[in-house]
Amino acid sequence: MPYIYLIIAISTEVIGSAFLKSSEGFSKFIPSLGTIISFGI
Repeated sequence: MPYIYLIIAISTEVIGSAFLKSSEGFSKFIPSLGTIISFGI
């Protein structure tokens, strides 16, 4: 079970980082929202 949590944490970190790059300093709404949700998980 801990490995599942680790996989989820790594996946959301990678997704959040990708959204952070595409949000261009939080100037685009949808990628910014994706960043906040991904890092919030």
